Amino acid sequence: MMTILSALLLCTLTVATYQVSALLQRRYKKFWLNPMLITIIAVIAILSITHVDYHAYKQSTQWLSALLEPAVVILGYPLFQQLSAIRKQWKRIVILLSWAAAFVISISYLITLYLIEIPAIAVSLSLKSITTPIAIAITEQLAGNSAITAFAIILAGFFGAIWGVKWLNFINVTSPTAQGLAIGTASHALGTATISQLSYQHAAYGSLAIIISATITAVIAPYMIPMLDILM
Repeated sequence: MMTILSALLLCTLTVATYQVSALLQRRYKKFWLNPMLITIIAVIAILSITHVDYHAYKQSTQWLSALLEPAVVILGYPLFQQLSAIRKQWKRIVILLSWAAAFVISISYLITLYLIEIPAIAVSLSLKSITTPIAIAITEQLAGNSAITAFAIILAGFFGAIWGVKWLNFINVTSPTAQGLAIGTASHALGTATISQLSYQHAAYGSLAIIISATITAVIAPYMIPMLDILM
């Protein structure tokens, strides 16, 4: 059992690492200085060196995890600011994200099944682009592997947070609306939290994409994936 002092030290190290990484990223503008990525690597190193069990670390820093809920709610503020513009486009956005969700699920599932031939892994990877609680619930419903799904979601979030905007600019997709929808759909909360630093518009449409794509996926995935399995 960890003491209060040890728990406080771990929390302080976690927060300090994140803040230093964020400061370095703002100063040097390097994509690989992503605060979330650096903090995870640093925490893994610290736990390995000090031989602290992960479950003990998780219990000691649980109040940091509790802050995720209000942090996600905060993403709703820029969404409220862009509400009048969203009302004018909501039909097109819903149709676009519906097609995107169906396409991502289909392509991910079929390619994984073709290359690996293990349905459980195909199910797990096909749900990598939505928020973790919904993805894990659907994965378990369809007999997938929730650990693989969680890992794939983290990777999708990191890739979107680090390279998402750079890639979109490279292919000449420069609209804040388009970038927000793309990152929110593909890289969920982690990607959206990163691009929210660019503008309120990025944050608003990223948050909107998280909500809509997760809802659509939760509705269509339990029916679509078994159908794809039959086709294969």
